[in-house]
Amino acid sequence: MTAMENRMGRANDAIGVVVAVDNLSFSYDTTPVLQELDLSVNAGEVVCLLGPNGVGKTTLVENLLGSLTPTSGAIRVLGLDPRRAGAEFWARVGLVQQNWTDHAKWRVSDQLEWIRAIQMTAAPSAMGVTDVLDAVGLTNKATYRLSRLSGGQRRAIDFAAALMGHPELLIMDEPTTGLDPVSKAHLHDLILQRVDDDNATILMTTHDLAEAERLASRVLIMSRGHIIADGSVTALRERLGHDAEVTWIQDGERHVHTTAAPERFLTQLDLGTITGLTITRPTLEETYLSLVGNPPHEEQQS
Repeated sequence: MTAMENRMGRANDAIGVVVAVDNLSFSYDTTPVLQELDLSVNAGEVVCLLGPNGVGKTTLVENLLGSLTPTSGAIRVLGLDPRRAGAEFWARVGLVQQNWTDHAKWRVSDQLEWIRAIQMTAAPSAMGVTDVLDAVGLTNKATYRLSRLSGGQRRAIDFAAALMGHPELLIMDEPTTGLDPVSKAHLHDLILQRVDDDNATILMTTHDLAEAERLASRVLIMSRGHIIADGSVTALRERLGHDAEVTWIQDGERHVHTTAAPERFLTQLDLGTITGLTITRPTLEETYLSLVGNPPHEEQQS
């Protein structure tokens, strides 16, 4: 079990359904993008949506936000149809899009004050600009023009804006694309803190499998408009059916043993006489590639 799955264990008792998608299909003109898709996200979950470019991840997000109208099917977000939702709904939802959504010539504090004044009118307890800047560690950048910030800092400002209304649901579309490792790790910490502090529900798309392994309590893999896999990181790894590999050194000799139950096998070793002990398990990347390389729906179409 990953650290994130352990952290999110309490959420799996499901306070309630935050996102409900029933038999959703969407087409651009005559080109189908989403096909009879079902999805349910419970309160407190961190769900990472994976899949190659063009499979419909961003289209799904845009349908969830009400900026696209489904060809067929039904969507409920926080119990409401997002296409007909008002200011109260948007006060409960935070959004981080793929690209920066700021005004480059504005100062940081002005950008956030504008968002607070325009978008947070229905939020019962919107955070102040100083508070959200403190939350993302950028208090000292309040008077900087956004164009002077690094990519990671600008992305952190987007995240600060998304946090302003204490949203119950955060929707993030590839929020760490293009970030350096330090900036990405910082944003990961902010996401996890949001989950720990407020039990927020998070739905995010990503191409970064390591990011999904660190953050997700649940992973969805999409291919050609369908969800072809749905489960925890651990469950999806085990779906491959590959054994773990245990390696160790004893009396100067390297040993390798494959087993489906590495923890049980370790009880048979004299741990006081060995060194270099490692356990290598199937990775999420291996599972992802095995599924996306030959997904079930594509097999049926051939």
